[in-house]
Amino acid sequence: MSEQIKYVDRVGTNCNKWDAMDARFGDGDLMALWVADMDFVVPQCVIDAARKYVDFGIYGYYKVPAGYYQNFIDWEKKYHNCEIQREWLRFAPGVVSPINWYVNMKTQPGEAVLVMKPVYYPFLDAINNNGRKLVSSDLVCENGIYTVDFADFEKQIVENNVKLFILSSPHNPVGRVWKREELEQMLQICRKHGVFVVADEIHHDLIMPGYEHTEILNIPGYTDMLVAITAGSKTFNLAGCQNSFVILPDEKLRAEYDAFTASVRIKGGNAFGYVAVEAAFGGGREWLEGVLDIIHENAEYIKNTLAAELPQAVVSPLEGTYLQWVDFGAYVKGEDMKHFIQDSCRLAVDYGDWFGGEKWATFARFNLATSQDNIKEAMARIIKYIKG
Repeated sequence: MSEQIKYVDRVGTNCNKWDAMDARFGDGDLMALWVADMDFVVPQCVIDAARKYVDFGIYGYYKVPAGYYQNFIDWEKKYHNCEIQREWLRFAPGVVSPINWYVNMKTQPGEAVLVMKPVYYPFLDAINNNGRKLVSSDLVCENGIYTVDFADFEKQIVENNVKLFILSSPHNPVGRVWKREELEQMLQICRKHGVFVVADEIHHDLIMPGYEHTEILNIPGYTDMLVAITAGSKTFNLAGCQNSFVILPDEKLRAEYDAFTASVRIKGGNAFGYVAVEAAFGGGREWLEGVLDIIHENAEYIKNTLAAELPQAVVSPLEGTYLQWVDFGAYVKGEDMKHFIQDSCRLAVDYGDWFGGEKWATFARFNLATSQDNIKEAMARIIKYIKG
């Protein structure tokens, strides 16, 4: 493990990943490989900035520093070749909240919203909890590699009169980094049929060697029909800071967003979040590169170990995110997954059916942002159980 990256035992620190397993799984004594945050200490620049603010000792109303925006703008330009202007940026307390807001802003109760299953389950909640019609153009899987069936994508839009498409890019949980031409085709179809696009790009910095993420805003001609949402939370392990960027190049869309957030009195986040995110985008690159090395090593370990020991397990290539998608259907029935993963292997993972239903009941999503010792132990338990 890189000297710059420190793994910590988080048990007893009130973190969801390790300390809320009893509520989620009915068992608190499992190895946590589920919820998507990291077991690594954040960049030192973040700790230093937060400590300086804590030591100041007054935590009153806070004027957001210009550097909070500028550091993010500079980051996007340097690492994603994406030109963002300050006036395009808006606040949200996470990525999931504005997804829900856009379901309400852009659709009426009963109208259809499109996703591509299997997909991050809060997307499904945003549709169902707001009384909209959930429509899916399921991804096509061949040997663990997922692609879009564009004929079906358009068919679902037309037949269901879809008003909104929620895009996961890179895709959670299957780990695809969409090619530019794939994104272009999605946008062309949505333009043709008047579908608004909400692009969740929260994993956009977590890209594996050999792959390149295309920012949705780098595809010209569509800014009047989309919003891009991202954050430093996955990139720098800052989910508890509750700061996300809603990026709206279109003036009319900004006015619409401002009116909605004013109606629910959401004006900004907490000072600690601004301090942490500003510092991370300003000085966290070296730390991120160390984390990416660990994630890649963990992904390679799972791929190679299962190929050797359980060759019929289907491991989807990890192109982006730090979430490994594996199908154990050759060895375990869907109805037996909980017993297999939880009761026998003593692991807490995100179960495949959470991402869209029984079709994915034999799948599991593993969080790779942890120590390789944890990954090795998890694979050893799985192999031992299946081989008997």
